[in-house]
Amino acid sequence: MSSHQPVAEVDSFLASHPDTEAVDLLLPDINGVVRGKRIERNALSKVFENGVAMPASVFSLDITGNTIEECGLGLEIGEPDRPCLPVAGSLTTTPWQKRPMAQLLMNMYEGDGSPFFGDPRHVLARQLEHIRALGLTPVVAVELEFYLIDQNRDQLGKPQPPISPKTGQREGHTQVYSINDLDSYDQFLHDIADYTAAQGIPADTAVAENAPGQFEINLKHQDDPLAACDNAILLKRVIKAVAEKHGMEASFMARPYEDEAGNGLHIHISMLDEQGHNIFSGDSFAGDSTSGDSDKAREGQIYSKKLEHAVGGLLDMMADSMAIFCPNVNSYRRLQPGYYVAMAPTWGVDNRTVAVRIPAGPANARRIEHRISGADANPYLVMAALLAGVHHGLTSAIEPPAPVEGNAFATERENLPNRMPETLARLRSSELIEHYFGADFVNLYATCKEAELAEFERHVTTLETRWFLSTL
Repeated sequence: MSSHQPVAEVDSFLASHPDTEAVDLLLPDINGVVRGKRIERNALSKVFENGVAMPASVFSLDITGNTIEECGLGLEIGEPDRPCLPVAGSLTTTPWQKRPMAQLLMNMYEGDGSPFFGDPRHVLARQLEHIRALGLTPVVAVELEFYLIDQNRDQLGKPQPPISPKTGQREGHTQVYSINDLDSYDQFLHDIADYTAAQGIPADTAVAENAPGQFEINLKHQDDPLAACDNAILLKRVIKAVAEKHGMEASFMARPYEDEAGNGLHIHISMLDEQGHNIFSGDSFAGDSTSGDSDKAREGQIYSKKLEHAVGGLLDMMADSMAIFCPNVNSYRRLQPGYYVAMAPTWGVDNRTVAVRIPAGPANARRIEHRISGADANPYLVMAALLAGVHHGLTSAIEPPAPVEGNAFATERENLPNRMPETLARLRSSELIEHYFGADFVNLYATCKEAELAEFERHVTTLETRWFLSTL
């Protein structure tokens, strides 16, 4: 998707959807939270012709929606506006709304037409330029985990699993890949399938995860990382809307329950050269459908040297990127032993205990799966960090350590930073992150998150009161 499109797109859309009454203009912020404006139908053509003004400070909002003045985009400079232009091809219906409506993704620009530095979509576009300058096209897929939760909290004010539409009982446990659990929420999943199809979001498989009310929905592979992240943002919007329709909430919080697994954002990446060849593929794999003699196939190399270098770059930048992969205080609750989240920069073949996994499958589908990020992360920024890591590895020919075989959790050697103050400090001090993301964006992101952390730490928790109030 490009950043502007002729008014013909409007005419074609309104001709196909003549009952449209209003349009939501969507601008995802640095947290991945969708901000924007709602306009009436008759203003849509003007938006495509001239754009729409929104305050630059929308990219200095914390997770609660408060402007972080230390970022320098608010009152200090007069709360100025910047022009926002439509993302071409993103105008679509919103079939869950009570009245006929549509939505349109936007990008923010400077007054001279250059990309606004704080817009995460532009940050990703810059990394994509670096990759394309190597003559490569990334093919990516996004997997999102989420919890369905009851709209009512329990007696302690904490989230609780939903009431099963099938049994009428509150969910107490699910079994990973359970078809019965998918059956219980069939109408919910059916509505998601309908709405994503109506919006052109390439949703693929749905999986019941190993926790009550937890699911994963995968998006199909695309050769446009920007479009893939657009679809991830829009998929979240669909899931939340459908959950509300069915009397539930959907949460992408990294870890809403203390005793259950967290929600992940897994991203798959392969690279095609100018001839359309996957540069990550090797000879064969014993489990591949394309393999011949199995003993001979086991001796073959299933991945290329370039894949090794890409993995080396990802592992080399992983610690410095943790503030992007795990952007919130709660993100680090997910990084606990025993919950299928790697806590060290490890990699391996067909191994779900590592940070960077090389899935089995046909050689032409050889790819990297990144498993560190939480579902609360901004997909544009995560994708940008991953493309930066791949670029770094390919251009510097970085050799990774030996791949891990067996349970990586039992052999993890070097822990990744797993506290927000430490990861923010790593982000600020990283020359590689500054090189790829730009000093202005790094300062904006870190300042916003530091202020958010300070506000969080100011509050006295229930646990603190229980531990210390009468004991001390």
